[in-house]
Amino acid sequence: MKKHLISLLTIVSLGQAVFISSALAQSPRVAIPDFADLVERASPAVVNIRTTEKVMVQQAQGGIPGIPEDQAEFFRRFFGVPIPGIPNGSRQTPQNNAKPQEADRGVGSGFIMESNGLILTNAHVVEGANTIYVMLTDKREFKAKLLGMDKRTDVAVIKIEARDLPRLPLGDSSKLRVGEWVLAIGSPFGLDNTVTAGIVSAKSRDTGDYLPFIQTDVAVNPGNSGGPLVNTAGQVVGINSQIFSRSGGYMGISFAIPIDEAMRVADQLRSNGKMTRGRIGVALGDMTKEVAESLGLGKPRGAYVRNVEPGGPAALGGVESGDVILSFNGRDIAKSTDLPRLVGETKPGSSANLQVWRKGASRDLTVVVIDADATAHASSKKPEQLSANPASGSILGVTVNEVSDLKKRELNIRNGVEVVSLNDGPLERAGIRPGDVIIRLADNDITGVKQFEALLKGLDAGKSVPIFIRRADSTLVIPIKLK
Repeated sequence: MKKHLISLLTIVSLGQAVFISSALAQSPRVAIPDFADLVERASPAVVNIRTTEKVMVQQAQGGIPGIPEDQAEFFRRFFGVPIPGIPNGSRQTPQNNAKPQEADRGVGSGFIMESNGLILTNAHVVEGANTIYVMLTDKREFKAKLLGMDKRTDVAVIKIEARDLPRLPLGDSSKLRVGEWVLAIGSPFGLDNTVTAGIVSAKSRDTGDYLPFIQTDVAVNPGNSGGPLVNTAGQVVGINSQIFSRSGGYMGISFAIPIDEAMRVADQLRSNGKMTRGRIGVALGDMTKEVAESLGLGKPRGAYVRNVEPGGPAALGGVESGDVILSFNGRDIAKSTDLPRLVGETKPGSSANLQVWRKGASRDLTVVVIDADATAHASSKKPEQLSANPASGSILGVTVNEVSDLKKRELNIRNGVEVVSLNDGPLERAGIRPGDVIIRLADNDITGVKQFEALLKGLDAGKSVPIFIRRADSTLVIPIKLK
């Protein structure tokens, strides 16, 4: 019986092996690409960038021949060694003169995007440099001129006086696919023309207001900054810019600026020397699943408006705190970080159409985009004052009061009720605190204490209700489910 059982297991095992072997034979083979030809074409257009800065170096007027300056003072003090230029072997300390000297500041990478010497790199590679040196793969070195840089997107354009240089063709980063092979070429730790390979790990990683980064697992280290991320067609699809690291070195995650975004910035830097962006004067918050459902949106989408700048373009266009901006100039807003990029790309002075969600319905508004560098309106902060006659909203476990005119001006609101105290209710558990102002309950603007109490009596138990809270310069929306 035991032998029979073993023979059956053996037969089953053999059958599985035959099946697996047959399946492997039928599945298509995916070969790892040979990057040698691609690298041979692309490498000549990748450059090493070295920057220097002026530092003040203290130099002694006299020295001791044959003894390093950092050891000379020991011999002067304890052995009376004569100092050239000072009579009788005096132990006087020589006077020091501070002289400017050129010192190495850092190394990075870049790539030639036009054969006349136009080079793209990172802003942090060249920021603060007195002199920028560019070395080509044929070991020729040039001094470069900075045409412009934008620290927000970390893009810089520099120029060397050379002609007929090899250049890298630009790809379309919007067509990149997760899992696609890509290469990084650069100068990690000063090792010029180093090539590393990997795949696209993710797209549209939000690590800043204006950049949806490309995430890869390509090995990138200090010195790779500004170098190209290249696809298998030999086209630049990104500029290597950042790494995620707890040690300062590569830990398996790197980020590149999409070349489409970089070129929009580079075009302005070439022509104007700076980047001009638009803004509409709103502060944004994240949209959660619970908040979206309580507002009737169904799923998280759009950009939630926490605050509107008084007198700014959005305020003049009718945007209010608590609105959700669903689209900008016909382009859908999937998440809050999409809006600053779209607004930033818009030319200041032009009109933009917004679709906003407010009180369970969408409405169309028009705003005039202004220059992002325009000074924002600053409201003065004044002490808070409370009015008398507080009332209780027992179902929420909150005591409220009328809002003083002073606080209305301070918070830039028209009406509401101010939270005086909380008593272990849903609002306290949600993080509401005394001094907050309740400005809206579901789709109803709060006009005063009596109206607020009346609205509470009509709330449905078990239904999620959005409560809008004004705190400092933000409007928070908190979904509350009553029991």
